[in-house]
Amino acid sequence: MENHITREAAWELLRKYNKDHFHLQHALTVEGVMRWYAEQLGFADEVDFWGMVGLLHDIDFEQFPEEHCIKAPELLREGGVGEQMIHAICSHAYGMHVDVKPEHLMEKVLFATDELTGLIGAAALMRPSKSVQDMELKSLKKKYKSKGFAAGCSREVIEQGAEMLGWPLDEVLQKTIDAMRNCEEKVAREMEAL
Repeated sequence: MENHITREAAWELLRKYNKDHFHLQHALTVEGVMRWYAEQLGFADEVDFWGMVGLLHDIDFEQFPEEHCIKAPELLREGGVGEQMIHAICSHAYGMHVDVKPEHLMEKVLFATDELTGLIGAAALMRPSKSVQDMELKSLKKKYKSKGFAAGCSREVIEQGAEMLGWPLDEVLQKTIDAMRNCEEKVAREMEAL
């Protein structure tokens, strides 16, 4: 899988179009989650590619929310991102803004976990620890079932993603908690450095 740009260049490109603290933190979290999944699913040689897709997946969302993943290819091409990565990034908005279908396992993981990282992040903020480190699946499922909690995180998309992957929803929830545990400290450090 081709990258065409470095991690540093990808971070600069993201920050060119994203200034909001929340969006930058979300991008770093999804990057870390995607890197973790690449390792776990036997794609260790593609970790950087998976991570960069996670980092750049919402590049156009802050400035062009109505054109999410419609404007992205233009911004990504200008930044030197290859077509394979552009396809992967745009596939996470399948059925919402674009008709680029997730095909590769990595694209299905991104589709399933993007909204879920937001929901898990919101659930973590409600905990005394403000962390995913001590989060249990049972408490996340309670929040997940509460329609009013993190209402902006589409349960339908998360469930569609689990279905695409052929995994039970509980497995997607638990794995994504584990992935976020793995990258939480690194994300916090990078956000402090801003």
